[in-house]
Amino acid sequence: MYLHLGNNTIVRKDDIIGIFDLDKSTLSYKTRDFLADAQKNGSVVNVSTELPKSFVLCKENGECKIYICQLSPVTLIKRASQMTINEE
Repeated sequence: MYLHLGNNTIVRKDDIIGIFDLDKSTLSYKTRDFLADAQKNGSVVNVSTELPKSFVLCKENGECKIYICQLSPVTLIKRASQMTINEE
């Protein structure tokens, strides 16, 4: 199954490591450093032109990829959980 992140971007649900609130998680300098390093390495994909609210950490083909998304983490988690319910 796939999770739609917005702006015609989808990721495999099995590839998702975590969904994070951008405002809360970037309070930590470790998270800010992690995101800055990922940006330098070209591992960040900005899914939206609007104000970002979350980021989704994925492992695709053995490499980490981060999707910056305008959808709230709550919305993304609800979408992911609805997929699980619909699969059964």
